[in-house]
Amino acid sequence: MSASDPHAGGTVLTAGAAIDKARGAMILVHGRGASAADILSLAEVLDRPDIACFAPEASNNVWYPLPFTAPAERNEPHLGSALKAIASLLADLSAKAMPPERIVLLGFSQGACLALTFAARNPMRYGGVAALSGGLIGADLRPEHFAGSLAETPVFLGCSDVDPHIPLARVKQSAEIMLGLGGTVTERIYPGFGHAINQDEIDHVRRIVDGIGSG
Repeated sequence: MSASDPHAGGTVLTAGAAIDKARGAMILVHGRGASAADILSLAEVLDRPDIACFAPEASNNVWYPLPFTAPAERNEPHLGSALKAIASLLADLSAKAMPPERIVLLGFSQGACLALTFAARNPMRYGGVAALSGGLIGADLRPEHFAGSLAETPVFLGCSDVDPHIPLARVKQSAEIMLGLGGTVTERIYPGFGHAINQDEIDHVRRIVDGIGSG
């Protein structure tokens, strides 16, 4: 860890199958003020024991300091360091014969914004992308700012219509951009729901995980 790379060398917790025996893998990214252990508890809820799960932890439990709708450069160097942490974890898994097309990126809240933004900035065929209460990071999102192909990666965005942290318009805009990048996008808006994860979202993530290797 350093001032220019605050998340470098951070803790990564694991659960589920051993990587050399797993059918697929998940990278689970926690929200602001939460921990790797918090988001890793979702692995037990998902109940897919043949999946290897990895949860990186942010320095001081915050991936970037300002709201995700702030200009991206104002969240530096934390944002760049957070994206680098995910890239490093993906590279480690690839070196262990677990390619991106068998890896699901999942995040909640700040972690959802981070996972979604990583996939949009590094488009390729992933096992899936699940953004639970989140949207793409930045103040001014334009489709022309994003290039490449997600190659029909399953992408799920779930959020309340009255989430106090995530503007509904940003969720919809993010879904459109992911669709434009070639993702197979499912958007679910839950009327009056809070800033939390619900059973319908769990069911969608399970379907994505169950589809690893079938594409």
